[in-house]
Amino acid sequence: MGGFNLQEMLAQARQQAEKLQEKMQQITIEASSGGGSVTVSMSGQKQLLSVVIEPEVVKSGDIEMLQDLVIAAVNEASRKVDEALKSSLGGMLGGMGLPGM
Repeated sequence: MGGFNLQEMLAQARQQAEKLQEKMQQITIEASSGGGSVTVSMSGQKQLLSVVIEPEVVKSGDIEMLQDLVIAAVNEASRKVDEALKSSLGGMLGGMGLPGM
């Protein structure tokens, strides 16, 4: 019978998940908004690591704009982390030989 070994596939999946977690811990993503007025760094586990705000933006006194720029930069970083995860996950699953992958 040419079937597949479910235990072996589960062990491979567990091993791939551990590798993915390690890889995502090592990733740092940067994103900015407002033409570089606000830049954030985020880990692959979506932990915000830093926020850099250009002094000119603060001097303008437009707090609502600054808040919007911070939100936009954080959302962009989060989207980039999702892309990195999807890319890594797709590559790993493709290597497992799962039907339909």
